Amino acid sequence: MPAKLLFSLPGTHIASSTNKIKNLASYCSFPHFNTHPYHSALIKSGFTHILHFSNHLLALYLKNSDSDNARKLFDEIPQRDVRTWTMLISGLSRYGHHRIALDYFAEMQNEGMVAPNAFTLSSALKCCASVNDRLQAGKAIHGWIIRNGIDMDVALNNAVLHLYAKFRMFDCLRRFFELMDDKDSTSWNVVMAANLSKGNMEKSLDFFRRLPIKSVSSWNTILDGLLQHGFEKKALELLYEMVKVGPNFDRVTFSISLALASSLRSLELGRQIHSQLLRFEMNEDSFASTSLLDMYCKCREMGKASMIFQELQLRYSKGSHDDLMAQTVSWSTIISGYVQHGMIEDALLYFSSMIRNQLEVDIFTLTTIVTASADTASLELGQQIHARTLKLGHVQDIILCSSMIDMYAKCGKLDDSWSFFRKARTSNIVLWSVMISSYARHGWGKEAIHLFELMQNEGIRPNEVSFVGLLSACSHAGLIEEGCKYFKMMIDVYGIQPTIEHFACMVDLFGRAGHLKEIKDFVYANGIHHLREVWKAYLSSCWLHKNVEMINLVSKKLIELQPSEVDSYLLTSNTYSANDVWEEAAKVRSLMLESEVRKLPGQSWIKS
Repeated sequence: MPAKLLFSLPGTHIASSTNKIKNLASYCSFPHFNTHPYHSALIKSGFTHILHFSNHLLALYLKNSDSDNARKLFDEIPQRDVRTWTMLISGLSRYGHHRIALDYFAEMQNEGMVAPNAFTLSSALKCCASVNDRLQAGKAIHGWIIRNGIDMDVALNNAVLHLYAKFRMFDCLRRFFELMDDKDSTSWNVVMAANLSKGNMEKSLDFFRRLPIKSVSSWNTILDGLLQHGFEKKALELLYEMVKVGPNFDRVTFSISLALASSLRSLELGRQIHSQLLRFEMNEDSFASTSLLDMYCKCREMGKASMIFQELQLRYSKGSHDDLMAQTVSWSTIISGYVQHGMIEDALLYFSSMIRNQLEVDIFTLTTIVTASADTASLELGQQIHARTLKLGHVQDIILCSSMIDMYAKCGKLDDSWSFFRKARTSNIVLWSVMISSYARHGWGKEAIHLFELMQNEGIRPNEVSFVGLLSACSHAGLIEEGCKYFKMMIDVYGIQPTIEHFACMVDLFGRAGHLKEIKDFVYANGIHHLREVWKAYLSSCWLHKNVEMINLVSKKLIELQPSEVDSYLLTSNTYSANDVWEEAAKVRSLMLESEVRKLPGQSWIKS
């Protein structure tokens, strides 16, 4: 019934019949329908004191995402039952108001008039799992359940499992799971995801094999976990197995599969998944379509990506308000794809079109364009984006701020980098690290060290990235003693295990100072003789100091590590040529031909 006819009913008629109140409530239960007329009718009829109607009205407010009026109504209900409390707590939780929901749960406990049921407790535990500092509150709820002998159904059990998994309480998780009499696929998936979060692939796979029923969500969990932790090849094997024996793909499976194809840069796999999307008629799903667009971008098929993008825009132009976010993501994805492949002019054309069409420009897109400005040293473009971020009010975003600092530094405007860093209202490890790296790039080693010490004095704990910048600064400034001190500090004081970048910085530090023998001792002492990047840095140092004897040793090791990698041959050949050892350079070129290793043609671009 149209709203106009519905609300033309006289108020006396509404008040005279409970059935009419119920009929009005049924109309108000439509999504986004105005609930206030029903509320007014209840007040006029004097039915607000009847808990059944108040609960129904509360449910309507929550269904229509009106949490403010739901809370006001809740406070006005004199006698609340467990359904009243549960609807409010679960409704607030559903819309992300986890802390407020927990406050109401605490109030319910303090009043002691109504005991929570399994659904109330499950909602409260989910809230605890969604708030970083509420582990103790969640454990207290679990303890209350045990003390009061609450009969736990599988949903409540799963809420406890999810709590312990979220806070990485793996021993508690394992023991509780083993004590559960009734387990469903969600129970198994939570524990399997927890094992994956620890990076224990073998245990996770064994757990997956033991699943009594492998639902599509179980397959999604194991595939996504393997992908997130770098086990792409194993994920690919399982994906093919799922095609043979598992359930049909859902939208999440398609998205994970396309992400896997993107990670592997496997265009063939991506095309196969695309054909399956069409076969199952899921190509209209925004979630899957955006993943498809990202896959073609990652696989350098920008022509195909552009076609997918145009199809998406045509669909979004006919769509609803719900498609606006998906549309913004599609623009960000295509622009990012062009930037990643160095097609900056195309990226800027799309970005300009986005501005002309008055589409919402999100932080991710702005950050991508700033990155393009930095990589191409386009100061004017970077300044224009800076002005736009000020206009849109995005200057407090950490990632965008760090990109702006990096852009100004790469464009040779270190003073502007420093000014932007100082004006940033939010100062954290990301901004400090990029500023330290900016000083390192310009060879200001002592200034980078001073900034690092200032960061420590501010109580900000350095991370892996900040130490890479610091060690690089020491290397460029020839500060060997300081570099060794900070490398040791990173391990002993902060417990950070060195990565390839840290080791390469140390090799470069010794190499620039001409300590070539110390490099060899450092490499073998740290067990990094299998890392190609380390030997490349070592060879560059030998080139710098024209030590032909060391060049022979290092170049052979480099080619031995990756005989099919063209960079190893070219770096070795160029090193010999630069030191006038033409005979050895010719041997390396001949070895390239014998191994059928070919150099790709060079490319360049000129900005007019």
